[in-house]
Amino acid sequence: MEIFRVAFLFAVTALFEIVGCYLPWLVIRQEKSLWLLVPAAVSMALFVWLLTLHPAAAGRTYAAYGGMYITMALAWLRIVEGVPLTRWDIAGALMALAGMAIIALQPNSA
Repeated sequence: MEIFRVAFLFAVTALFEIVGCYLPWLVIRQEKSLWLLVPAAVSMALFVWLLTLHPAAAGRTYAAYGGMYITMALAWLRIVEGVPLTRWDIAGALMALAGMAIIALQPNSA
């Protein structure tokens, strides 16, 4: 069950980071309302707070988190931006998730 808890926490963390970055992108690239920067800032603050909930050392957490971030970014690309994923996207996401699992779930004695 630990892998599901870790994966869920990483997924939620990644979602807040992506939203926090996507909203300013909309403001800058698509000239959307500056008010989008308010929820972007809140989202980034939640992202940072969520990173503190991980029990591993910060560097190890960031390294493992990268795998989930890649996967969530590709899901965002498909769901929000409507861009079809390629088999290369899917293969890369699976490899990234495997790397995340190896780093995040290593034995404590290592």
